[in-house]
Amino acid sequence: MAELGDGTKCVHGGHGDPRPGDPLAPGPVFAAPYHLGDPQGDFYGRAGNPSWRALEAAIGELDGGECVLLPSGMAAISAVLRAVLHHGDRLLVPSDGYYATRQFVREELAELSLDVREIPTTGPWPEDVFDGVRLVLLETPSNPGLDVCDIAELARRAHRAGALLAVDNTTATPIGQRPLELGADIALASDTKALTGHSDVLLGHVSTADGELAQRLRRARTLSGAIPGPFETWLAHRSLGTLDLRLARQATNAAALVDALRGHPAVTGLRWPGLPDDPAHRLASAQMRRWGGVFRFELADADAVAEFVRRSALVVAATSFGGLHSTVDRRAQWGDPVAPGFVRFSAGCEDPADLVADVLAALP
Repeated sequence: MAELGDGTKCVHGGHGDPRPGDPLAPGPVFAAPYHLGDPQGDFYGRAGNPSWRALEAAIGELDGGECVLLPSGMAAISAVLRAVLHHGDRLLVPSDGYYATRQFVREELAELSLDVREIPTTGPWPEDVFDGVRLVLLETPSNPGLDVCDIAELARRAHRAGALLAVDNTTATPIGQRPLELGADIALASDTKALTGHSDVLLGHVSTADGELAQRLRRARTLSGAIPGPFETWLAHRSLGTLDLRLARQATNAAALVDALRGHPAVTGLRWPGLPDDPAHRLASAQMRRWGGVFRFELADADAVAEFVRRSALVVAATSFGGLHSTVDRRAQWGDPVAPGFVRFSAGCEDPADLVADVLAALP
């Protein structure tokens, strides 16, 4: 059979062959202990669950690797860092990426005495930057700046130096970008965002083509007890079926909003990788498979952002992104090194004309 399209994979992934009399989408499995008998079967809920495996199969097919489900995006990041790094290892992380990643490295991994280097997503990446490095963690497009780096080139350079390369793929999603196909060793994401997309689930995952690493991550999940709930997993699998449709509408809305905001006197610093004159557009076009719904801009200050949210009928303030509802987050309030009026806008699935009219009416 020919390679299936994204929409088909999203709808059918992980569900197995249909059987007469069975539901099209079986419900979650809540079992804690199982009847013992099959030595290869489930025996205790912390070690395995059919609902996990179904979603892992679906996401793994989209990512092009073996997927391990975790209870949040930060659980996915921490699981990778703890599985790969040892005492005294050298680690490269993005200085402009998700702030909690850097906080976790500084505080929770302090006992490892890591040699941590922070580099902006766009570099510069000097020739010796990978010398002695154990793990390179990229985030592209970066959150919240939406800068992009060359995954394939950095993977080649990291591998020549003996380093592993991991990519936080949260902003792009598995159907927007496939880091493993571009040479990355690990792709991870907060599935709380666009992948599940209904603002009702906390979840994360790690995908890798390294079967031994995947097994280590599963063992760590079992021993630590950092496991996803079966109902949350089932909700995520149900939501995955519409990812292709949701991402398409969100990208349409982002394009319409960006076009409407270009040249607006109250708006500066407008960035979206899908914008032809965006600094990241050329590279993003080469490695991303489609655009998403997240863009950024700046208003005069924090008060201007608050007034914008107050005046809008459709846009709300929220720190997550990728959901059905359009949201904004003033990132400076969380300690990100950005201007006080910096806004990360997550376009939802509203009618494009309604959303553009609302945003323009809410701006000062």
